[in-house]
This record gives sequence, structure tokens and C-alpha cells, in this order.
Amino acid sequence: MNTRPSDSPQFGAPVPNWTPPATPEGAVMTGRYAALEPLNAEKHAALLFRAYEGEDHVWDYLPYGPFSSSAQYHRWVHSVTDKSDPVFFAVRNLATGHFDGVLSLLRIDPAAGSIEVGHINFSPALQRTPVATEALFLTMQWAFEAGYRRFEWKCDALNVPSRRAGQRLGLSYEGTFRQATVYKGRNRDTAWFAAIDKEWPALKEAFRVWLDPSNFNEEGHQIERLSDLTALVRVATDPTL
Repeated sequence: MNTRPSDSPQFGAPVPNWTPPATPEGAVMTGRYAALEPLNAEKHAALLFRAYEGEDHVWDYLPYGPFSSSAQYHRWVHSVTDKSDPVFFAVRNLATGHFDGVLSLLRIDPAAGSIEVGHINFSPALQRTPVATEALFLTMQWAFEAGYRRFEWKCDALNVPSRRAGQRLGLSYEGTFRQATVYKGRNRDTAWFAAIDKEWPALKEAFRVWLDPSNFNEEGHQIERLSDLTALVRVATDPTL
């Protein structure tokens, strides 16, 4: 009988028949409350600038902005929409027809099956609404159904609302990278969260229950909290929350 010494190498589980998934360029995602379409300067920039106008705080944790004019914002949108990574999307509220925010898919690594959602900038009209939650769910759904194995969320470790949002979505805390980068002349420690493909079926069901109209009363208040529905899926909890 062949035996290995106790210090022999250990290897990860096989990934049979692995095929790298497609990239998200040109993707359109539509749900009950929200729709995502590729960001376009001519179509979206002026509308989004109005949604953000006077709300400079929405740019606090982004490496760009705020923008002083619609023309300046238009130039920025134009500069980022010819890239293959990040891939930016405009978020439309299906009830109002308004474009109220932006997000992107980035750090797109089909060979590893890994993708991240980021550059999230939701106007006050979009924040803390089912539209915002569904917009993020749609990116997760697209990624896992396209064949990605890992869906990431990262943020400035001091951005407590973003840490809370990532965990609420069912992403597990994976640690904090100290002095990960510098932006706007400031240090950034980066908190990492992620979900993996084997967690997706349970997360999808949690979102289905939460997004169902029956989960909201006549005043539009949630009956079951999404964080409660996703808590059993997460394998690690952010210790700062």
C-alpha cells in the first residue's frame, strides 16, 4: 500500500470541465423594480448628473468626483465607457423611468471565474430602496448564471454603510487588507466580502423572498429583513458590525 509522508503536498478540490465564462460587455439585466443597461455618456450622463447634483457626499468613498458641471461628468462617463474592465451600467427605476445610479462589474477574471461589483454610486433617491437592492442582486445573478465561481465586494474599511450593505446581500467577510491603496490623498484599508457559486442557490431564494411584493406592507416597509434571510448563508460575519 502506498502512503504519503505527513508533510506531503495538499491540493484543492478538482474543478472538472472548467470553462471560463463570458465577460459582461453589452449585458442588459432586468428585474421587477430595476433595470441595468450599459452606461452611455450621451444617453445617461446629463440625467445622472441631475440625480447627484447637490449631493456631494455620494462621492466620498470613490476615487473620482464630485463633478462641478454636467459637461465635466459627461467627459468622465465617456472616458470610462470604452473600457472592458470595469464595465459600467446605469441603473433605471422601472416605476419612475428615472436613471438614479451607476455600478460596474470589474476585476473580471474569467480564467479564475472571479468578478467584483463596485464603483457603486446610488443617488439619494435610489438608496435604501428595493430598486437598489435588486440592482445589486441582478449583477450577482448575472455573474453566477454566466458561470462565475466567485462574486466579490470590496470597500474602504471605514465605510461602514458599505460594509453593512455587502453583508446584508449575503456576502461573507474575508478580511481587511491594510494600506491597500491611496485615493484622494488618503490611505485606504480595504474590507473584502465575497460569495461563491455553491452559496448562490440559497442566496437567490433569499432575494426571491425579500423582493416579492408580498414582503412589503401598504406603506412599503419590509416585513422580513434581507439580512435575516441571508444570515444562514454567510460563512463569516464582519466583526465590526
